[in-house]
Amino acid sequence: MTVYFIGAGPGAADLITVRGARTLARCQVCLYAGSLVPVELLAECPPGAHLVDTAQLDLDQITAELVRAHEEGHDVARLHSGDPSVFSAVAEQMRRLDAAGVPYEVVPGVPAFAAAAAALKRELTVPTVGQTVILTRVAARATPMPDGEDLATLGRSGALLVLHLAARYVDRVVEELVPHYGADCPAAVVAYASRPEEVVLRGPLGHIAEQTKAAGILRTAVIMVGRSLGAEQFRDSHLYSPRRERSTP
Repeated sequence: MTVYFIGAGPGAADLITVRGARTLARCQVCLYAGSLVPVELLAECPPGAHLVDTAQLDLDQITAELVRAHEEGHDVARLHSGDPSVFSAVAEQMRRLDAAGVPYEVVPGVPAFAAAAAALKRELTVPTVGQTVILTRVAARATPMPDGEDLATLGRSGALLVLHLAARYVDRVVEELVPHYGADCPAAVVAYASRPEEVVLRGPLGHIAEQTKAAGILRTAVIMVGRSLGAEQFRDSHLYSPRRERSTP
């Protein structure tokens, strides 16, 4: 039997992929993060499926559930919010399953930063303005950041920064990035992207912290900082340029 790590998407139940929904529908066991995954998605599970909310479980307990289901001959859906490739804590679960000899597959999902960009109605890569997006977070009580990945270092690149798990530390984010981006640099905070309670804040970097705190945003949000968020006068891309040579049929 197989464990499927499924990206549930950023929040809206209908943003799970078709593959994710079909996989979920055939798994007799489903482990999900109750605090993050929309409960509506559980309706996709087959009748009588064993549902396990992992919000209060540690890694050992989660691994035990996955291994037990495998030994009982059940396919297992492990639902994670967003996409499993980013800030999902999937890596250590895979390592445990490798050690236990349990097979697994990964089903990608819509990441939070993509839903946030959609809410902002912005392309994050704009010709001649910005072609690089950095996904990162800030050091806090959780796992420390590796050397060279602090905000000051990343900010020197001038690339568009997308910060996960950082809304609680927005003051520090602004303080560390203003010297590199300027207080007037466009910034945004999107909380609960794609959900009914979605909150979208826009403003210059120098003022985004006060907006975030006034809105009471502490979690389930991404912070974006970069010139492409406010780009208006930019060159059209080469992709659809009339000057681009195109092969004839």
